[in-house]
Amino acid sequence: MSGNSSWMNSLVNRMATSKFFNYLAGHVLVPYWAWRTPVYAQHGGPRATIPPGDNMQRMMNLILPLKDKTAVGRAKAALAIASNLDEIYAGLDNVGTVHFARFVIIENNMCMISSYDGDFSNYIRDFVAQLGTVFDSVVALIEGGDDMIPTKENIDAFINWVHDRDVYQIPDTATDLLRYGTIGHSAAKADGPDDLRLMPRALILQLHKNPNSLLGSGYRGYPGLSVAQIRHKMGLGW
Repeated sequence: MSGNSSWMNSLVNRMATSKFFNYLAGHVLVPYWAWRTPVYAQHGGPRATIPPGDNMQRMMNLILPLKDKTAVGRAKAALAIASNLDEIYAGLDNVGTVHFARFVIIENNMCMISSYDGDFSNYIRDFVAQLGTVFDSVVALIEGGDDMIPTKENIDAFINWVHDRDVYQIPDTATDLLRYGTIGHSAAKADGPDDLRLMPRALILQLHKNPNSLLGSGYRGYPGLSVAQIRHKMGLGW
């Protein structure tokens, strides 16, 4: 038995490094799995229920596909940010819960990456209250953005629009990933502990459905401090 086991392990290890097998897995096996065991597309952003340790420094990784997928379209997006940069920075200061934020153009996407305190919906509401008029010029360049303008008059729809474009956050804990239900099966079904041997398949299927993903909740250098506490200790005020 030990000889058979070693032979099988050796074969599996060789297959994992085979270009042919990786091509076959990515283009044939995974689509077959996805057809036989369809999974739900996960919602973007952090979990709706905030664990006590996650109330501060939550992550947003917003991917907004540009309408114009040329260098001209990317230039328009860069200009929309650059021409309103002072107002954007002042507005983010006034929101009062943002640790950091930056805008990045990746291929044909405008991306906003930020870390904030508290609830996602409240963060977007405060953002729109401070920056809605300015940010409309950016939203106008994004696929599906026209229906959101003016954002101040479509706040609930805009919150959902942003949430759908915030990347799916893969849980930190392995067993949490397996709690996501496949179609036809309840995620809360009490049928014993999860089988960790299914992890690679579960992860592959989720990433097949959610190609843009945040790996875990992110590293936090000072997880116990909010923006307000940091500014107070530094004597910056509001």
